[in-house]
Amino acid sequence: MPPLLRFRKLSPFYEDTVNPKAKQSATVEKPKRRRFRRCSCVDSCCWLIGYLCTAWWLLLFLYHSVPVPAMLQAPESPGTRLSRDGVKALHPVILVPGIVTGGLELWEGRPCAEGLFRKRLWGASFTEILRRPLCWLEHLSLDSETGLDPPGIRVRAVPGLVAADYFAPCYFAWAVLIENLAKIGYEGKNLHMASYDWRLSFHNTEVRDQSLSRLKSKIELMYATNGYNKVVVVPHSMGAIYFLHFLKWVETPLHDGGGGGGPGWCAKHIKAVVNIGPAFLGVPKAVSNLLSAEGKDIAYARSLAPGLLDSELLKLQTLEHLMRMSHSWDSIVSLLPKGGEAIWGDLDSYAEEGHNCIYSKRKSSQLSLSNLQRQNYSIKPESRVKEPAKYGRIISFGKRAAELPSSQLSMLNIEELSRVDCTSNVSTSCGEFWSEYNEMSRESIVKVAENTAYTATTVLDLLRFIAPKMMRRAEAHFSHGIADDLDDPKYGHYKYWSNPLETKLPDAPEMEMYCLYGVGIPTERSYIYKLATTSGKCKSSIPFRIDGSVDGDDICVKGGTRFADGDESVPVISAGFMCAKGWRGKTRFNPSGMETFVREYKHKPPGSLLESRGTESGAHVDIMGNVGLIEDVLRIAAGASGQEIGGDRIYSDVMRMSERISIKL
Repeated sequence: MPPLLRFRKLSPFYEDTVNPKAKQSATVEKPKRRRFRRCSCVDSCCWLIGYLCTAWWLLLFLYHSVPVPAMLQAPESPGTRLSRDGVKALHPVILVPGIVTGGLELWEGRPCAEGLFRKRLWGASFTEILRRPLCWLEHLSLDSETGLDPPGIRVRAVPGLVAADYFAPCYFAWAVLIENLAKIGYEGKNLHMASYDWRLSFHNTEVRDQSLSRLKSKIELMYATNGYNKVVVVPHSMGAIYFLHFLKWVETPLHDGGGGGGPGWCAKHIKAVVNIGPAFLGVPKAVSNLLSAEGKDIAYARSLAPGLLDSELLKLQTLEHLMRMSHSWDSIVSLLPKGGEAIWGDLDSYAEEGHNCIYSKRKSSQLSLSNLQRQNYSIKPESRVKEPAKYGRIISFGKRAAELPSSQLSMLNIEELSRVDCTSNVSTSCGEFWSEYNEMSRESIVKVAENTAYTATTVLDLLRFIAPKMMRRAEAHFSHGIADDLDDPKYGHYKYWSNPLETKLPDAPEMEMYCLYGVGIPTERSYIYKLATTSGKCKSSIPFRIDGSVDGDDICVKGGTRFADGDESVPVISAGFMCAKGWRGKTRFNPSGMETFVREYKHKPPGSLLESRGTESGAHVDIMGNVGLIEDVLRIAAGASGQEIGGDRIYSDVMRMSERISIKL
């Protein structure tokens, strides 16, 4: 090695003097290494997520490997307990899902739906909503003229029990009830899900898919192959009025558009109809859905984030697209309130008069007791507060119109209003969205909202004015009145068959009719609206919206929505009136006098996260995991009568409300 190189290697003094830049760079690099070691916010978040995931998997491992104390163990399922007590499957069971809970899959679509053949568009993970929302909306919408498939699109109901066991991953619909039925001996040969396309009118499910004919054949087959034991039918929600339509259709002669089963078909094949959360007389939330694509949840979201749903920057037009889709579904119109003012009340009187609001603590509702206490309401559990407002006013424009005596309200004659040429309101919305609201003059929109309130009767006139095409199409399939004379030949038309106030139950005195539903949850009963105000160039096509700023002097009015007792979706009066009075004994709606039973389930929210959605819930969907309801259904399917399971069980004011309703029986 040369002496100079050897000297450089051994002498640190040489490095300091001969090459000072190297020394300087070395000293500069050290702080850089220190900064590199510091954790950024992203690093902290990643570490936090990692810790949470690790803790979750550790808890999951311990849950499955370590014995759980008896006090934390899940209670024994009704199916297991009843099976041990000797309760066994006897009558074949048909399940009839309601609106939105049944899965829908694609059989033919537009180019944007490439790769989705026989994939679920509804009732699964809903990933397609995020990936291609407009394509998804296009394929779930029906033809605005026919109410059937648009050209080039075929979406069909998923067949079998998987159609409605889970609405979404980990969110059960029928799964818990099916599992308990299996524990007493039910399987594919004696248990069937009568899935159908819930978007269609009930008549069109037969026209397009022969759903009613297939249901008739299935009942006959299960009856014949299960020892000629009559069938127990368990409809849920809208499925109750769908099956009511079937009961009339199946006995109507073929030449009159029926199933040709004859007048004794139901008496021969059906043991009981066990309706869960039935919407027999409709639901007020169907009105708000058609009027502005809203409900209490949308109004609440708007109050938290004003302008998000109508963002000019994002141009989402979320509610406009949802309204266009729902206006193409005739099934929504089937859920409009039936019976008019006689059932739902007029401007000054209503069946709930004198009713006290009872709210139970419920974590999933913004109207829960705990939230109300945080808002400085002085309330005790299940406190009772007098509700001064008038429930009969389904829609009120402004809080003043919701409370004024009817003599001080400005009365509006819808026939005096006018619609304009569709080109005159082109600039009212963003993008290319179009609705029937665009054909209304601004003067008519203002008059509709001028200190006016609408009852269950006049709100139909309002909908006919703002959406005439939709209502003409849908009202060819549904009616919402009360029959004067049920022997009038006009009631032989299928549009009356799903309205319990315009059709008769079959002549089957040994058949039983049940109304099973939850109570004790605030349920949408009426709404306070306002004219929509928009800023900027992007204006909403929906001129009305729920006034989320309106709160009452008590807990019955919150966020522009007035609440009554029910199961969160269906008010008590709709779910219980027919079994409590309309069909009770021999009436013109129940000429054979078949027995009817009201079984209510008082809502009890889950006590902890370990209970998930709870085993004593009375909520509209969660009730199908209610152990009391499951036990009742299993006992009926095993041969018990309504009297043997305890007859009526009532917690609400449904009997007193029913007495206040005066209709010809």
